[in-house]
Amino acid sequence: MEGVATRTVAGVDGRTWSVRRTIEWSMPATGDDFEHDVDGGRGAAVLILSAMFLFWVILIVWTPPLVHVPWFLWVIAAAVALFFPVRWWLRRPWTVVAETAGSYDQPAERWTGTVRGGAKAREELRIVVRRLRTQGTPAHADSPLQPVN
Repeated sequence: MEGVATRTVAGVDGRTWSVRRTIEWSMPATGDDFEHDVDGGRGAAVLILSAMFLFWVILIVWTPPLVHVPWFLWVIAAAVALFFPVRWWLRRPWTVVAETAGSYDQPAERWTGTVRGGAKAREELRIVVRRLRTQGTPAHADSPLQPVN
């Protein structure tokens, strides 16, 4: 998956828009969830992951050689170990930006918004491009995009 996807769109009103999406590697602090956004930071993540790795190494090293572990237990262990990293990757926030330098008789505009997940960001980008080509504005009724001055 790419980190940035940019498209140039000719709007119905004659302006040229630059529409892009970028992945956010840290959660943006917004006014609504600022009080509830508690992040342990990278130190806590490194500590927990290294403790988990050490636990599994000790468990595997101390296993007697005659113990047979069925294949489906290895599959379950892999699924449990990969669940949270995969969920973290799929739920990353993406920022969608639509901006134009304006034209002779119309001002420059910049619209931004945040969506969760790569698939939703791709869909929002498609909607914005279609709206610019047909109606000249990137926002729609359920749009996360808001004008920025």
